[in-house]
Amino acid sequence: MDKNDSMKGQPEFRCPKAEDGYPVHQLIAACPPLDTNSAYCNLLQCSHFAETCVIAEIDGDIVGWVSAYIEPTQPDTLFIWQMAVSEKARGYSLARKMLEHLLAREVCSKVCYIETTITADNAASRRVFKRLAENLGTQIVESEFFTKEKHFGGQHSDEFLFRIGPFSVNTQIKTNEE
Repeated sequence: MDKNDSMKGQPEFRCPKAEDGYPVHQLIAACPPLDTNSAYCNLLQCSHFAETCVIAEIDGDIVGWVSAYIEPTQPDTLFIWQMAVSEKARGYSLARKMLEHLLAREVCSKVCYIETTITADNAASRRVFKRLAENLGTQIVESEFFTKEKHFGGQHSDEFLFRIGPFSVNTQIKTNEE
């Protein structure tokens, strides 16, 4: 399929609403190897955490999702829980664009760090966050966070913490798409 045929129109970004919970759950399930949470968890994300989550739509179809929250004990840190991009919307830097959209929201005005966890084999997520750090003019510090044996009972790969920052959301994000 030609890339131009797979994604018509420009993505629109918005806060989710409760009605988006189940479609988000379906999007995540269609994006292996992402871990699926319960549909109820996604409903809570779309309602209780709506200000720090992003839906990307094209022609009314949900094609992207970012779930995040501001760390309760670190109000300058946005934790990115999960990102999903439908297969038809891949290759357009949609994940990074959703993150940049989120950082531009008023709720993130005091954020100067982003944290997320990524497994060693998730090259796509590593690329997204590396490019985001470059665009923010800052660095990534990677460290062990949740380990397979200690935290996952041997059933899940190690998760490495990526801490991006410091940065200022007031600084214009550099893009290479001009």
